Amino acid sequence: MSSSGELVAGGNLPLPGGEVTVHVPGPFDVSALITGDDGKVRGDADFVFFNQPSAPGARLAGDRLVVDPHALRDGASRVTVVVSPSEAGTPLRLLPAPRLRVTDARGRVVASFSPPRADRETVLLLAELYRRPTGWKVRAIGQGYSDGLAGVARDFGVDVADDGAAPPQPSVPRQPTAPQQPSRVRQSGRTGAPGSLPTAPPPAPPRASPEGDAFLALANAARARAGAPAVTHDARLAAAAGAHAAAMAAQGELGSVSADGTSLFQRVTAGGYAFLAIGEHLVSGPRSAAEFVEYCLAQDRSRRTLEDPQYTQAAVAQAGGGGTGVYWTALWARPLTPAGLSATAAEVVSLTNAERSAAGLRGLAADGPLTTAAQAHSADMIARAFYAHTAPDGSEPWHRAAAAGSTHRRVGENIACGQRSPAEVVKGWMDSPGHRANILTPEFTHIGIGFAGGGEAGTYWTQLFGG
Repeated sequence: MSSSGELVAGGNLPLPGGEVTVHVPGPFDVSALITGDDGKVRGDADFVFFNQPSAPGARLAGDRLVVDPHALRDGASRVTVVVSPSEAGTPLRLLPAPRLRVTDARGRVVASFSPPRADRETVLLLAELYRRPTGWKVRAIGQGYSDGLAGVARDFGVDVADDGAAPPQPSVPRQPTAPQQPSRVRQSGRTGAPGSLPTAPPPAPPRASPEGDAFLALANAARARAGAPAVTHDARLAAAAGAHAAAMAAQGELGSVSADGTSLFQRVTAGGYAFLAIGEHLVSGPRSAAEFVEYCLAQDRSRRTLEDPQYTQAAVAQAGGGGTGVYWTALWARPLTPAGLSATAAEVVSLTNAERSAAGLRGLAADGPLTTAAQAHSADMIARAFYAHTAPDGSEPWHRAAAAGSTHRRVGENIACGQRSPAEVVKGWMDSPGHRANILTPEFTHIGIGFAGGGEAGTYWTQLFGG
């Protein structure tokens, strides 16, 4: 265990008082088991997972588990965090290594843990929060199971069936900021992101490799069968895919973030490609483009990406071979345009107003200053590498709204990252009680939407309300 809060298996750290958030990004489903000192649950209600996302003191929001130890049911002394592949039955060795991070109520990192590389396991006991006389602590575990959540549940005393057919939940952002009165403050200046990637040299001429040509032909044939338009090759996407595939081959494992901390999406934007929508496939093993496309079509989630009609450009690259294996990166994207950004924001507003209408509320009107502030915040989260309502300079949503010229006395904000469409992000907000409350606040009359692509998560969304 290091002083920075990095845990090794068996290591532990004290938790701060109050609510903590356990975050495991990536193609995983997060679950939790609430037990007493005997290590057994009292009943099915103590198993928190995608089909039962909440229990007293614990709630699941996509890849985030929020726990308030003091609000757990009587007798609860332990919360065990479990991760499993979103595609049930997939061996964990085929996926990026899970990375757990625990943050306090202010978003500060308390502890982090990366377990040893898994093999045939399909479920991992990642960590546990447990009570001691001096307070609550977090311990890293890293124990794997090869028989799915059913095996874990049986060991903890839960009588449930395996989760093979259950659909995964969308990723959901952290708890939103509640509506508050704005303060009069000066506008804070923005700075560049420390450690941001340099601008890449001009891309090579837009020519695909032989494997890339085969990939596009096979992928477009599959898209045609699904009724989706063909995608075209883009050299900037190809350069980013090539660099990322090479980085994965060098470190010998799949992952959206390389060992040096550079994410796949940072490679895309550093190469001069601004995107409105993006999707990716990170795969190891296939020996040819045909095998790679066949693998992608065999998995529900990866097939949906390959067949998604919103994408207009794509590229693929491979690296490695021999003893290291072959690593593939495919990128699917829709380039950013002013008209496209406006249409995306308008769709978020329309979907939000549909939810308000269903609740008997009046729709929200698009608002220029709120839109300016929301767009700036989405871009700022990428530029300064943070994800929070409070910016590094201390500014809050109502400060940003006022600085953009808004005169609304009541302001609220929802943020999200990682969602790949307006429908997905609005559904994620509506599935989260706090974000839903903002959307359905009767006193709000206006709205602004911000979207930016890049950073670690790929997409960053901001919904700013005024009334």
